[in-house]
Amino acid sequence: MNKLPREFYDRPAEQVARDILGKYLVRRVDGGQRVGRIVEVEAYLGPHDKAAHSAKGLTPRTRVMFGPPGYAYVYMIYGLHYCMNVATEAAGKASAVLLRALEPVSGIEGRTQGPALLTRAMAITRELNGYDLLGEALFVAAGPEPTFRIVRRPRVGVDYAGAWARRLLRFYIRGNPWVSRP
Repeated sequence: MNKLPREFYDRPAEQVARDILGKYLVRRVDGGQRVGRIVEVEAYLGPHDKAAHSAKGLTPRTRVMFGPPGYAYVYMIYGLHYCMNVATEAAGKASAVLLRALEPVSGIEGRTQGPALLTRAMAITRELNGYDLLGEALFVAAGPEPTFRIVRRPRVGVDYAGAWARRLLRFYIRGNPWVSRP
């Protein structure tokens, strides 16, 4: 599988979010390979985006978002679940794309419709925070030419962000049964 180059991630989060749909998330673990097609994502546009973790500035938790593009930003929510983003744009921009749902392709057991279920099924934990997505253990690979339509909706679970909660920054493949919620 052909890994996406760093240049793919070095663009605005909203563009990366649309373009990453249909690509493959690959996780090599325990002598095997898990592959899922990315079918739902959310874009977080940087410190000015009140729903983005980077809105609170540079912290040990958000350091990966502020770094160069093409790295995994993995964090825990509610003290129970992991979520994974890919850092986008140049260092200092602090934008990212949250991976929300995968369509299982191979080696995946369990549900993948939702960011926490996705990371559990792909064995993605905090140890992968800051991992270079050009590495061997975790990467995004090119998929076939897109033949699908993209739906835009508000992001999920960010009501605290005021007007930013209503922005159409969640993208998913229309009609795909693996999307977490239409």
